Amino acid sequence: MSNWQNALDNALEAAARGFGVFPLSRNKVPAIPSPHDKGHRCNGLRECGSFGHGVLDASVDPDVIRAGFEQAPHAAGYGIACGAGPLPLIGIDLDRKNDVDGCATLNRLAADHGFAIPRTVIVCTPSGGFHLWFTGPADRHVPNSVGRLGPGIDVRGTRGYLVGPGSRGKAGEYSVHPSITEPTVHPIPEQLLKLLMPPPAPKFRQPLQRRVPSPRGNALDGLVQFVAQSTEGARNDRLFWAAARAWEHVRDGHLAASDVEAGLVSAAIGVGLGERAAENTVNSARKKVGA
Repeated sequence: MSNWQNALDNALEAAARGFGVFPLSRNKVPAIPSPHDKGHRCNGLRECGSFGHGVLDASVDPDVIRAGFEQAPHAAGYGIACGAGPLPLIGIDLDRKNDVDGCATLNRLAADHGFAIPRTVIVCTPSGGFHLWFTGPADRHVPNSVGRLGPGIDVRGTRGYLVGPGSRGKAGEYSVHPSITEPTVHPIPEQLLKLLMPPPAPKFRQPLQRRVPSPRGNALDGLVQFVAQSTEGARNDRLFWAAARAWEHVRDGHLAASDVEAGLVSAAIGVGLGERAAENTVNSARKKVGA
């Protein structure tokens, strides 16, 4: 059986179990190129009618899935969308290579924080690691992260994806762990979920009486509030604008760089942006301003 047919068959089987899927290349990245010019923002297949949005193309509809794979003749695997639906999937990616053992790190976290790791679906990766699948509450946006929980642990949450079992990559095939006889995805332990969530955005209170404005305090507080009031679809643009203004104050000596980075990134995480994405946006604004 060809890699393409194998990937399509496994993707359709996953979709029949309720998981949104889309085609991946052998490099584990979306197999359909974007139909848009660089910098264009689109919320996926349902918005523009074209494939090429990665995880935003994920579907459980067999006809949509087949149509996507028809546009991806070199697909060798499929991605499973995380962070969507009434029981959003959360993926815990445990790496075991280069003297890093994500399994040992997760076991230490479980012991330190007093939770047990359920016997949920486990997918073996070609590099010797594991993907643990959990369901999360629909009202939480879990940020994607790399190494934030500890060495060897990556998290796949809102707008993230996992490589589906049966996919074939350059290093080999992804497969359900042989000890799993009933592939049931269990809810994520509450203590572990708390560790995945970003710290709450700082709360800013208006002073009880009017005071002489502090360039440092007022400027940053206002920009952080601007980001903290963002809605989905505008978060990154508002963060970039606020960061550019903040870096201008840093350049002029009115703000400290560390305060800008901490305040804006924390506010962005609080409205659902991933930590790495928020840091990249703040750094991009810094380069533009030349601070």
